[in-house]
Amino acid sequence: MMERLPEIDGARLLRSLDELAQVGAIEGGGVCRLALSDADRAGRDWTVARMRALDMAVSIDAIGNITGIYAGSDSGTDSGTDSAIDSGTGAAPAPVMTGSHIDTVRTGGRYDGNYGVLAGLEVVAALRQAGVRTRRPLAVTVFTNEEGARFQPDMMGSLVYVGGLPLAEALATRGIDGATVGEELARIGYQGTAAVGAPRVDSFVELHIEQGPVLEQQGLRLGVVEGVQGISWNEYTIEGVSNHAGTTPMALRRDAGHAAARVATFVHDLALRYGGRQIGTVGAMQFAPNLINVIPHRAVFTVDLRNTDNAALRAAEEEVQAFVAQCCEEAGLAWSRRALARFAPVAFDCALVDEVARHAQALGLPAMRLPSGAGHDAQMLARACPAAMIFVPSVGGLSHNVREFTRPEDLVDGARVLMRVLLARADRPLGAP
Repeated sequence: MMERLPEIDGARLLRSLDELAQVGAIEGGGVCRLALSDADRAGRDWTVARMRALDMAVSIDAIGNITGIYAGSDSGTDSGTDSAIDSGTGAAPAPVMTGSHIDTVRTGGRYDGNYGVLAGLEVVAALRQAGVRTRRPLAVTVFTNEEGARFQPDMMGSLVYVGGLPLAEALATRGIDGATVGEELARIGYQGTAAVGAPRVDSFVELHIEQGPVLEQQGLRLGVVEGVQGISWNEYTIEGVSNHAGTTPMALRRDAGHAAARVATFVHDLALRYGGRQIGTVGAMQFAPNLINVIPHRAVFTVDLRNTDNAALRAAEEEVQAFVAQCCEEAGLAWSRRALARFAPVAFDCALVDEVARHAQALGLPAMRLPSGAGHDAQMLARACPAAMIFVPSVGGLSHNVREFTRPEDLVDGARVLMRVLLARADRPLGAP
């Protein structure tokens, strides 16, 4: 790696975060840019303009992922062409990639996803300002629909990118408002032509806020992410009989709402019983007819289970389903389950994780190794290339919240570590492991 590194411009990075946060801004300082909405289109337009201002070659693939390429010095051919990032056989070496997403939940903050994209662009800006080119090209990618708040599953763009979800299936996915992914990509002008399914990527490093309280509670400045815990999302529907809440004896009720409440308590207690890194949440629940004096005849609710141990996660899934069946049998209720998403735990590349730890130590940043509790695009890229993540602390552990906040100095230091890791990867001699 070069003897004297370019410097991250912290003020420029913070300005870019402020500017993008104005696109889809909502009361309280938060952001609403649901995937493929008009606000998402405006955020994409802003980001693409920023890439082009940095002389990056921009391509958009068939699921709407946006990639900007900063050409390397040993590219052989134009590293900004699609051949540098797809399954083509051009002479351009595979790029070292970073990035994340810019879509948000309905009441999101200004850092989740956005920080990883803009820190990647800040690395390119610093290199360009210093007149520096690495041997391999650098790529910054904005992945489509990471949040899954409008279209499920989450991390859709990166999953299609690596071939884990057929493009046609993704494009046909219908969102919570009835629109399909394909319709909305075309409407906002971001259904591109670059291929998906077999990317050529040297390695992928994603910088992200922690979205949890661990780093802050430990008084640490950086998280070296070793992997992502497995995620299981299921939607259950329980069917009973509506009746008068005042005249129907308790023993004669077929109460779908009560069964759903029992399951919610069971999921919470199961997570405590398993201990370790088992997490369980019933995050959404709807009753019908949803009236104060009517016994619910239907309850629809979600169960979110997570664990770093796939066998334990599978056991938890089976226990929950068995308990739903038991509750419904006891109360004379019908039930059904719809799988929403299932991702096995992912272990990141050991050498790349060590690289992150080494650069954090070299910068004097107290760090710890930890798993990610949330899903990220990096776990999908790990199917195609060596991948790793860097976390910076979230104040109060808040995320998916308008009050999401990370201290400016932590944002800048995270970008400094990202730059060093990317340069170490991208300046390797061609042909090096």
